[in-house]
Amino acid sequence: MDIDWINAPHSMGTTIIGVTYNGGTVLGADSRTSTGMYVANRASDKITQLTDNVYLCRSGSNMLQTGLIVGGWDKYEGGSIYSVPLGGTILQLPFAIGGSGSSYLYGFIDQAWKEGMNKEEAEALVVKCVSLAIARDGASGGVVRTVVINSEGVTRNFYSGDKLPLWHEELPLRNSLLEEASSEVEPMRA
Repeated sequence: MDIDWINAPHSMGTTIIGVTYNGGTVLGADSRTSTGMYVANRASDKITQLTDNVYLCRSGSNMLQTGLIVGGWDKYEGGSIYSVPLGGTILQLPFAIGGSGSSYLYGFIDQAWKEGMNKEEAEALVVKCVSLAIARDGASGGVVRTVVINSEGVTRNFYSGDKLPLWHEELPLRNSLLEEASSEVEPMRA
């Protein structure tokens, strides 16, 4: 079976996230756009400006099967996140995740997000979440882009793949069980 990769719909297997913090909002996304098993774009920008202080992250395809996370800041409410999943419901939440990589993040974000985070903690959490999804989800990849929105304005940041956390390095180093067992055994003597 021949697949027409040129005309196939682009399925944005992706990871998107938005979190509120004490003073604003941070949005983040990976950069991989794929068509089936083919990576169509390694550096797409999935965070779009809607107004001066409102941005949105998008996941899904161009066939009206899209999930959105909208984040922004205003002087009345501060930072706000709204999730618009595939069904079209609009939910205001303290944080939201979406895309194919989100299935790897639910337990992690439930444990890691906390009320009253500062800007640095919130952005570090967003980068960590997206990098975790990139490490686990074959449809997510590339770089991590973030947008920080607060009373001072908007700051866009870029984290290249070589600057992302490597998850296996976070595990404590230890010898294998075989090495540990062999170090405790006295050698046989003739």
